[in-house]
Amino acid sequence: MADGGHDADASHQPVLLDRVLALFAPVLDADDAVLVDATLGLGGHADALLSAHPSLRLIGLDRDPHALAYAGERLARHGDRVRLVHAVYDQIAEVLADAGVSAVQGVLFDLGVSSMQLDTGERGFAYAVDAPLDMRMDDTAGQTAAELLNSASVAELTRILRGYGEEKFAARIAKAVVAERDREPFTTSARLVKLLYDTVPAPARRTGGHPAKRTFQALRIAVNQELDVLARALPAALDVIAPGGRIVVESYQSLEDRMVKRALAERSRSRTPEGLPVELPGHGPEFRLLTRGAERASDDESERNPRARPVRLRAAERIATEEGPS
Repeated sequence: MADGGHDADASHQPVLLDRVLALFAPVLDADDAVLVDATLGLGGHADALLSAHPSLRLIGLDRDPHALAYAGERLARHGDRVRLVHAVYDQIAEVLADAGVSAVQGVLFDLGVSSMQLDTGERGFAYAVDAPLDMRMDDTAGQTAAELLNSASVAELTRILRGYGEEKFAARIAKAVVAERDREPFTTSARLVKLLYDTVPAPARRTGGHPAKRTFQALRIAVNQELDVLARALPAALDVIAPGGRIVVESYQSLEDRMVKRALAERSRSRTPEGLPVELPGHGPEFRLLTRGAERASDDESERNPRARPVRLRAAERIATEEGPS
């Protein structure tokens, strides 16, 4: 969901926009076409898709009420073709049921933290800015990163840092956090960043990037339950795609991308037992992959928009001959 800034539309740079438009172009020109933007963010992809397909209806979801308000203003010129919903993207089936929609021609996921969240210092997502340790994508509900840091056990913090941040010094960091919070609870990011500098060995700091990067990623994922939500959202999204419809997913870290790869691969292979001479009815692939592996941003786009550098895009199309949503 890396968008490149929110002060003006000109600074809003949706990642891999041309590729996203090209992947959806064959399926969105029907008079009744509906696309779900499951991670609306600042509305850059949505705005471009609505402009490219004048009859398209778009249902946009976002858990962040601030992003939803901004996107609402940006997309207002498209009138009643737009329906925006304050919801987490694993609620896609419920949102569509409420809208009276049984199947859609497209679903877009642009995962991760949005530019608005990164660029608003007081949200606590960016380790380069001293701010309250919040990190909630929906800052109206749920546990903050500070509350998590100040309450989780060494074992739980180790699991979070290792599992969600792939941090090899997870146990060392967890012990240091618990020792430090016993002296004074954590409230702001600068104190946590200093602890990480003091805890991560100097050779790792020199070669492994900023020592706070993995810990902040892990805390953000844990606070927002991102991987749990994604595990529910992917099958729910695939289930609502109409025959011939498409899903496009942009991921920004390896844990998300592996989940997306598995989900698309599982639906794109036959379930007929090996060795049978014919495909069993109802056991054929439901989807076909539209990308070979994960597509990356070009060097030129990464230079223009640094937040595009880690992106991995995968896409698939529901096979029209198989039974699916109607």
